[in-house]
Amino acid sequence: MIEGHGDDLYRYDNITMNFSSNIYNGTDLSELYAFLSTRLDVIRSYPEPSAASLERMIAADCGISPDEVLVTSGAVDAIYLIAQTYRSEGSCHVVQPTFREYEDACRVFGYQERSDGALCWLCNPNNPTGTVMPAGEVMSMAARHRLLVVDQSYEDYTMAPLLTPAEAVNAGNIILLHSMTKRYAVPGLRLGYITAPAAVVTRLREQYRPWATGALSLEAGKWLIERGKTAIPDLNAYLVETQRLRLALDGLDGIDTMETSTNFFLCTLREATASELKEYLARDHGILIRDASNFTGLTPHHLRIATQSPTENDALVAAIRFFLNKRL
Repeated sequence: MIEGHGDDLYRYDNITMNFSSNIYNGTDLSELYAFLSTRLDVIRSYPEPSAASLERMIAADCGISPDEVLVTSGAVDAIYLIAQTYRSEGSCHVVQPTFREYEDACRVFGYQERSDGALCWLCNPNNPTGTVMPAGEVMSMAARHRLLVVDQSYEDYTMAPLLTPAEAVNAGNIILLHSMTKRYAVPGLRLGYITAPAAVVTRLREQYRPWATGALSLEAGKWLIERGKTAIPDLNAYLVETQRLRLALDGLDGIDTMETSTNFFLCTLREATASELKEYLARDHGILIRDASNFTGLTPHHLRIATQSPTENDALVAAIRFFLNKRL
């Protein structure tokens, strides 16, 4: 696992605006807090070994069988489980640039990278670019590999059409990764799940450890599904604000932005490095951004921004403008 993921808030003590994590920061979690305060007694006992009750609820919500769902301790947990389970395949292909954990998990379990690798990894919507591959292209990619893993962790942060769990199950060789962490803006709970054909889920479950999901996380997951609301109350308005922010940054002299289909986007500094800008913003403005230089295929000049409130977005633009103007 690499150092330098987004949301490295723990490294600073003065951050007031956080653009480094792709998770929506404006969610009101007070009702969840109140609910969990009534369920603290569950920590006195072991949780379900396999999160079966939550899997049944997810299956009903997705319109598939519980045999086609596996709850994990976040999407990253699922990534390493898949790499471990299919390590005998020997070869993999990671569609780059993307989240480094696919590459790292394959390295840990001894895979060789090949364009025709048996196990293919695709992030869709993609982190860090925000691009979305059309469903037809995803299906074509699946036809070229033994198994296609599609990480749809950001599926609730885009309006572009994506594969449904039922479509993945029917394809026979597609595994979808889902993130309750991102859907409900609760990264500290570590909740994710896999949807895939029953035979694939059975094989994964045979390799999975018991009690992977804590009792409070299970309680929270079931409550969140029953409530039926995602983290973002108005996705369309949020994505419109993303485009406003992106174009405002693109209008500055010294920075270029990449088009996106979700709430985050890549930027390229023409002369300064992302590390220089990140440290300046943190030190002088209490603003945190994502230095994207450690994504395979990117450079020290790449950074990633995730949209926040209009007021915070305007403050970011002003701070970056000041930084760039000082360098002229």
